[in-house]
Formats: sequence, C-alpha cells, structure tokens
Amino acid sequence: MDSDSAYADDGQGQIQDDLREQTASVLLERIDVITADTVAIFPYSSAETLDTDYCGRLGLRLTQLLAAAVRNGRLDARDAAVSDLHRAVHERALSMERLFTFAYLTERTALDELALNDTIGATSEPWPLVAQLVRRASFDMLAAYTERAQLEPSETAIIDKLTTLHTRPLFDAVLAKEVERAGRFGYAISLILFDVDHLSAINQEHGYGVGDKILERLGILIRQYFRQHDWVARHSEDSIAVLLLSTDAPHATSLAERVRSTVAERLGFTDHRSDVVVPVTLSAAVVNVQVAVGDVIDADRLLADAEATVERAKQLGRNRVERLDGYSGAVRAAAPSP
Repeated sequence: MDSDSAYADDGQGQIQDDLREQTASVLLERIDVITADTVAIFPYSSAETLDTDYCGRLGLRLTQLLAAAVRNGRLDARDAAVSDLHRAVHERALSMERLFTFAYLTERTALDELALNDTIGATSEPWPLVAQLVRRASFDMLAAYTERAQLEPSETAIIDKLTTLHTRPLFDAVLAKEVERAGRFGYAISLILFDVDHLSAINQEHGYGVGDKILERLGILIRQYFRQHDWVARHSEDSIAVLLLSTDAPHATSLAERVRSTVAERLGFTDHRSDVVVPVTLSAAVVNVQVAVGDVIDADRLLADAEATVERAKQLGRNRVERLDGYSGAVRAAAPSP
C-alpha cells in the first residue's frame, strides 16, 4: 500500500469514527423520545401486555446499549450495561422473542428519530452509512446479550437451585404486576406464606445439609398442590410464598392447610446418630383480598402483613395456618382523574 492510499484510508476511518460519535450523541440526546415512542408500541406487541414503567426502564437500557454499540463498533458481553439488561429481562422473565421484538422496535424508532436530524438525517449525504451503523449496532447488541445469557443461563436468574421454585426477585416483580392487574380488572387474590418451624435450630443441631434437604423436599412437595399459573417462590431462607389469582378465601385456606398437614406427616426425619425423631412443621399465613376495579394495592405492604400473620401463627404455637380475610391494609381507592 502506497503512502497516498494509507492517508486516504486513515481519512475515511476518521470520517466514520466522527460519524459514529455524532450518531451516538444524537441517540443519547433523544433517548427519552426514542424510548417513549418505542414503549407506546411494545407493551401491546403480544397477547400479554407489560406495564409501561418496566418497558420504559428496559427501553432506556436498550437505547443506551444501541448508542454504545454505534460509538464503539462492538459490545462486550461482560460489560456492566449488558449485565443490567440481562437482569432487567429476567425481572419479568421476558422471552428472547419479546426482547428481540423490543430491540427491533428500538432500532426502528431510533432510525425514525435520526432521519429528522438536519446534519445526518435522511436527506443528508451520510444517511446510508448512518442507517447501516444503527442496524449493525442493533445486531451487535443482541449478539452481546445472547452471549451473556449463555454465560449466565436465564434459569439461574429465575429459579432457586435448592428448592427449584421461583426466586424472590422474580416473585416480587410478579406480585407487583399481578396486584396492579387485579386493580384494573377487579378479582380476588390470595397470598400464602409458609415458614419452616425451627429450621435454624434443626441446622444447628443436625447440620445444614439436613436443612437443605428439608427445603429441597419441601420445594418438590409444595408445587404439587398449586396450578401451573400460580406463582410459587422461595421467599427467604426458610419461607415459601404462593400467589393465587382468582381464588376464593376458603379454597386458598384449604390448600394451605393441606400443605401444612402433608409436611407434618411426611417431612419429619430420624437423626441416625442419636435415633432422635425430628418433626418438621410449617407455620402459614393466608391473606385474602377481594380487589375492586380501581383499587390500588401496595405489594410491599401486602407481603409485610403476610409476614406479620406468620409470626402470629408462630406465637400461637406453630404448625398452624392463620387466615386474614376482609383485608384492606394494602388497598385504597384510586384517586379520580382530574
């Protein structure tokens, strides 16, 4: 390569670098508009809609990553921003198909916004290269995410390895979504919280391996009592939460009682070092809420009151189910629109 060609290549490279920087800057300057326009379409792109607050957060991450991919020409799957996207996706257990749809809509909206720019827009000379950079960046973004998902399989983000139930972060996200939906359409929900009695003492006296085995067996057993669309999750070290939708109070309480009874019958064990028979029991809370259309439910308060009800079951002797009906502590009527 002669010196004139080298200088020409360097000049072209600098022009492309400058265009990358300019395009990325416009994307970040218009990030709120791009996100809002994308979110206006995306939540309704599937049979199951998603709340706009969540979509807004996810849209911001996607647009930021798109701008980074345009500017840098590539994305590292181990980058913190890709990790943030991975966590956001699994907060709602978003399918790969829906994520790719969101990314495509973000790319399309970004191109629509860039096309209006006076300097690099659709009527400018560099527009074909700008469009190519954005489309390639969208591909790079999804490739980086896919690699990240392979490094940290999605199941580990939503499934507790020991109990094989859903994880607490996923349950919290689901609870917030489902109580909001109950307020839109008006139907009953029930929250059950099971807590293993004296698990800390069992761990101390018989070994943490014994406690883990109890939780493992409990996870297998408890799932048999609930429907596929009920949400069952490990709530804390020694407790399991269940969210039942469109279920009346007597049925929810009956299910909780059946689980409690079965655990008491089947999960006890004998410590073969001492031949001591060790009982395993549950204390449980059932909180039933009849939600009217327009009610607003505080999901955190609902969980806190379930935890308090479990404590009451423990104070009353353990190995029992306490039921809280006519619940209004987390519900208030929504304010009328101005």
